[in-house]
Amino acid sequence: MASKSVMDAFSARISANWTATAIVLPDEVASGPSDGSAYVTIEYPVAKEDQITIGSPGNNVFRETGVARIVLNSPSGQGTGQAAAWIDQLRAIFRGKQFSGVTTFAPSPGIENKSNYQAGRFVMSAAVPYYFDLFA
Repeated sequence: MASKSVMDAFSARISANWTATAIVLPDEVASGPSDGSAYVTIEYPVAKEDQITIGSPGNNVFRETGVARIVLNSPSGQGTGQAAAWIDQLRAIFRGKQFSGVTTFAPSPGIENKSNYQAGRFVMSAAVPYYFDLFA
């Protein structure tokens, strides 16, 4: 799981740049919007931290690297066109950006296969690799 600083940075960025669907916090995913409409959430499946420099207490660099998973969840039965367009727009928000101390790289394309269909929902996701430097 990512650090709170990284999660806050991703949350602020998507909140400032995404209005096409609701944004649901990870701990509220089970409910989603009450009208059953599409929504986006962010997960942090993997992260690690390494010490990059030593010998300068208070100024050493600790680097967190990881992946944020942008998840688009929409009603199934509406075709894949809108979901594919939205996942591409979401990828663009995070592609090669720097924000709040976070640097992101190339997000993966959205994936379509039979596992995208979950309980009447169509789910697409993209993985966004990142790093975040902390000075301590």
